Amino acid sequence: MFVDRLITAIKKYDNPTVAGLDPKLDYVPAAIRDKAFRAHGEGFRGAAEAITVFNKRLIDALCDIVPAVKPQLAYYEMYGTEGIRAFEETCRYARTKGLLVIADGKRNDIGSTAQAYSTAYLGRTKIETNESPAFDADALTVNPYLGYDGIKPFIDDCVSYEKGIFVLVKTSNKSSGQLQDLVTEDGKHIYEKVAEMVDEWGSQAMGQNGYSSVGAVVGATWPDQAAVLRGIMKKAYILVPGYGAQGGTAADAVRSFNDDGLGAVINASRSIMCAWKSERWKGKYTEDSFDHAAREEAIRMRNEIRQALSERDISH
Repeated sequence: MFVDRLITAIKKYDNPTVAGLDPKLDYVPAAIRDKAFRAHGEGFRGAAEAITVFNKRLIDALCDIVPAVKPQLAYYEMYGTEGIRAFEETCRYARTKGLLVIADGKRNDIGSTAQAYSTAYLGRTKIETNESPAFDADALTVNPYLGYDGIKPFIDDCVSYEKGIFVLVKTSNKSSGQLQDLVTEDGKHIYEKVAEMVDEWGSQAMGQNGYSSVGAVVGATWPDQAAVLRGIMKKAYILVPGYGAQGGTAADAVRSFNDDGLGAVINASRSIMCAWKSERWKGKYTEDSFDHAAREEAIRMRNEIRQALSERDISH
């Protein structure tokens, strides 16, 4: 199961973090952009080539530190079909380096359309007598708003192809409470009700380590809610966005872990990709050494999370 592979990778590197690959073009160093534009023009193809080179250097710098990468599809789709090519190449290259790939697409629909989304990212596309994976991600973020019939095709493919999903439960953005914090007739918040569903759905895809490949997304920016949700979803692996640039701290993020030190993986995107620009590393790294800065920031993050987990254990 996906969740077992994730846990194995986390233990291998002693690092429950994931690097987000959300590459705006202005994050890419000028030298890489200029070379791509000279070769392919200042259009979608040139932009996609620059992003691909940028991503590959980041992957090379991080592949022996982090267990997984999380490319956010929106940053590729904005460059059209060439951007999708960059996404596919990024996923393929990450897998050759031994990294798990979590596609952050927040997909959802119902019936055959939900199945088509799942087939694209988790399953196999049948063409005449052949079946082949399209993007072949290891996991995908999904939106539960349409209910179980919008989630079931993804769960089925998790089981069939040993993949995973992370269901949006309590997202990191400031306005998430407009819907997710609404209180239902039985006195529970919407995010609690969704967590109960995730806990139920997860029983269909349990791994050998006692966790499910049906996971959840819970933002580090909501640590009190994360503690409540951890209690509801005892067997769900939680993907934790919001650390770093969005304001979530290590102490906030580790609220999503279980007492066994497992159960969560923390994402950072801008703070790693753009580390060379940060006050912390300014002066030590230049634009040309952005990958070295990303590596050092990823190590710093890993150590900070380890320390926060250790302090949490002591406080218990």
